[in-house]
Amino acid sequence: MIRLQVIGNLGKDCTVNNVNGKSVINFTVAHTEKFKDAQGNQKDKTIWVECAYWTERTAVAPYLKKGTQVFAEGTPDVRTYTSTDGKQGASLRLNVFSVQLLGSRSTGNTDQAYNDSRSMPEPSPGNAMDNAEDDLPF
Repeated sequence: MIRLQVIGNLGKDCTVNNVNGKSVINFTVAHTEKFKDAQGNQKDKTIWVECAYWTERTAVAPYLKKGTQVFAEGTPDVRTYTSTDGKQGASLRLNVFSVQLLGSRSTGNTDQAYNDSRSMPEPSPGNAMDNAEDDLPF
């Protein structure tokens, strides 16, 4: 299995759809890389990743707003298409199995308001690690 991890900002608010009785949260993540070309000029290159998160845990949806920084992990899929002007193109799609909020671009908030990961079990009641955040120096 190929796994892809993406960190970037949402390009627009997510949408929640119901397909054949299953919920899917669709959102796009953009990552802009800054580099210098051969002449030393500063350039930007933005990569857009279309994300589909098939889950019944739709509680994260209200937090997936334009500009929010997220970490998403899943399996990649490349889709090819022909544009209206006849040009061939390709898009990168991520079938998400884990999404984590990293913060909002507008507030600079880095609190993890929501972390949804199917690979991590829920903490058990009375676990000594439940209050470990209280001891962190930051």
